Amino acid sequence: MDNFVITITRTCGSGGTSIAKLLSKELGISYYDKDIMKLASEDSGISEALFAAADQDQKKSILFMASKSVYDGEIIPPESDDFTSNDNLFAYQAKVFKELTKRESFIVIGRAADFVLQDYPNVLRVFIHAPFEDCVRHEMEYMSCSEKEAKKLISRTDSYRNAYYKYHTGHEWNDARNYDLSLDTGIFTYQECADLIRNFVEFIVSRGTNK
Repeated sequence: MDNFVITITRTCGSGGTSIAKLLSKELGISYYDKDIMKLASEDSGISEALFAAADQDQKKSILFMASKSVYDGEIIPPESDDFTSNDNLFAYQAKVFKELTKRESFIVIGRAADFVLQDYPNVLRVFIHAPFEDCVRHEMEYMSCSEKEAKKLISRTDSYRNAYYKYHTGHEWNDARNYDLSLDTGIFTYQECADLIRNFVEFIVSRGTNK
């Protein structure tokens, strides 16, 4: 099978990471989440701590929640004062995604990778979601927290993910038109979702391209 990429965008508590791990094991390929920051750091020479700090800054920034800076593929050079800006840190992560497509098949969670790689062949863009009450139960069990705490965590996390996505892509995070496949883990088990995604990947690769 030719190289392929599975991008997974997910609502908090819907099991997207668990599904990615299942697929990673079954397909024998890597999955990337926050560890992409380490690769971007190595590529750019920018401290990994700055990438992590940018994540935290964006979560707290009201301006980030209300503004938009759609990614256009541009990398800001080292001599610029904006070299370590949040936008350029995102651009370096995107650059890593693009370079990885030339070397290997992989799964990437979040980071607006579906938008970054939308014009690349053999990319399956997946959105994982579940009914709110299912997400609450999952987070209560996973985080060992109360129902109130789980609801607060889900609301905060999903609000951030939506804002992050809109800021970098100009699109709505939960718009089905952004994705090739949308799966509800309130209906399907994690294993069933993994099986469906794997079947779609095999179809896309056998067809030659999904564009």
